[in-house]
Amino acid sequence: MNFSSLLRSNLAFRFCTSAMHSNLFPAVCFSSSSCTVSTLTHSRQTETDSEVCPERVKPEAMEYDILIVGGGMVGAALGCSIAKNPLLASLRVAIIDSSSSIGVSQGMPKNAIPDPRVSAITPATVSFLKDMGAWDHIETCRHAPFKSMQVWDYTGLGYTRYNAADVKKPCLGYIVENNVLLSALQHCLKDAGLIDTICPAQVRSVKFPTCITGQFEPELSENNVRERTPSNETVSTSFHVGSTVGKEEINLGKKKQSHQVGGHAWAQVELEDKNCLLARLVVGADGARSKVRTMAGFKTLSWDYKQQAVICTVEMERGHLTAWQRFLPTGPLAILPMGDLFSNIVWSTTPERALDLKTMSDAEFVSAVNEALVEDYGPFPSSLSAEVLGLKLSSFFTDLTPSVSEPFEVPPCVTKVLTERLSFPLSFGHAYKYASSRVALIGDAAHTVHPLAGQGVNLGFGDAASLMNILSEGVKNGADIGEASLLAKYEKDRMLANIPMMTILDGLQRLFSANFGPVNFARAVGFQAVQLLGPLKQQIISYAMGERGLLKPLMDL
Repeated sequence: MNFSSLLRSNLAFRFCTSAMHSNLFPAVCFSSSSCTVSTLTHSRQTETDSEVCPERVKPEAMEYDILIVGGGMVGAALGCSIAKNPLLASLRVAIIDSSSSIGVSQGMPKNAIPDPRVSAITPATVSFLKDMGAWDHIETCRHAPFKSMQVWDYTGLGYTRYNAADVKKPCLGYIVENNVLLSALQHCLKDAGLIDTICPAQVRSVKFPTCITGQFEPELSENNVRERTPSNETVSTSFHVGSTVGKEEINLGKKKQSHQVGGHAWAQVELEDKNCLLARLVVGADGARSKVRTMAGFKTLSWDYKQQAVICTVEMERGHLTAWQRFLPTGPLAILPMGDLFSNIVWSTTPERALDLKTMSDAEFVSAVNEALVEDYGPFPSSLSAEVLGLKLSSFFTDLTPSVSEPFEVPPCVTKVLTERLSFPLSFGHAYKYASSRVALIGDAAHTVHPLAGQGVNLGFGDAASLMNILSEGVKNGADIGEASLLAKYEKDRMLANIPMMTILDGLQRLFSANFGPVNFARAVGFQAVQLLGPLKQQIISYAMGERGLLKPLMDL
């Protein structure tokens, strides 16, 4: 064990011991390499302790370099990538989550029916997962590659086929169950042993300092009114936390305390059980209804698509390696391969139709899916024009993609429903800011998109990779990892990547939701243009695969 690891272990032991004696945390379990704080049971606290972020922060409060609020796929991925990065591995990091299973890897039997909650993972995301060691675990479990994709309009006027051979790749991506992804990331967290997990726990409030004065931002109350407490004279004393020198400021009037680094106060996080934590950086990975985003005062642009996605696992008449998607008047219907005869259905439709699809019998649902795929609305698109034009174009151009002359393929039929049908509402959301002093947002806390292209979780993993790289750069240059100027680089990097993709996805959703003659014709022209123009198709495939602005490897320092 090197000196850094020994120091971290001693600090963890000292905190855990003092916390148990002081009832700061009621039950603390830890191994030689990590500390897991459990808040399942606790002793009754005094009336003084019931205040939101007590007027004087307890000296025993746990101090971290980074607190990740939310231990889902994106939050766990950030934790894993930090632990695997040699410049960041010495930082003290914790993940706070309401689940009790964070950091506990769970076995996923291969012979079980696949869970309907899945993600389409791009090659860029696979590269990110490989760098942290999570993909090795996924490969031992269940995942399904898809080598082609066929998209067509319900009018039957056009279609487009994408093929991995178009960009000389083995596949376009992978369909992976969300619980398999999360299990792989939890396995990596456990193996790394460098990330503390505080669970099950709920964040009650977060206080952030201003960038200039080091004073705390006024707390966001229940009615969204900010209230500022007057500042008073302070007395400062120095202390050491690990290798970081800070200042303890005890407010003589209101007795507010702020730990400082580089002259700026740390963020204070209070849990529902009244325990307080301090951090140089708080990362909000707590989903679309992010409490961290609200407490940071970040506004969002959002709207409801007035659609719901119905998902389930089904059995097909034959196995396939194609992702099928037909755009219907009420939203797209997608069939995604999951290995063997299994497939995943994602049917975006109106709330009323979603309720019908969930409550009808299994036999009725199978009929509804097959009719929507192959019988309802218009006929199948004609393959003749693509075949003829493809042959003519091939005599003039030598760089045509293999899928240019591929005919329309009728998708296989669904034969059986294997799981419960679930649904969730679809919306668009984007935070005007991703970062400020002591705070950064990643994943759905920063943005939510329509699932029609399966890009949501990939954007989130891109956030995690980018933030990890920016923090690594900051540590390398001796910067404070929570300073606004450093985190502004992350915000700029991800907004340049996310906003164009989100704009395209929102535009496609609106374009395919219209049922108007000229718009239908324009869609058909667009389908045929993409189908026949190889270079355009290659650009679209590369962008969707994440190869435009490819994620930097973890070790590329």
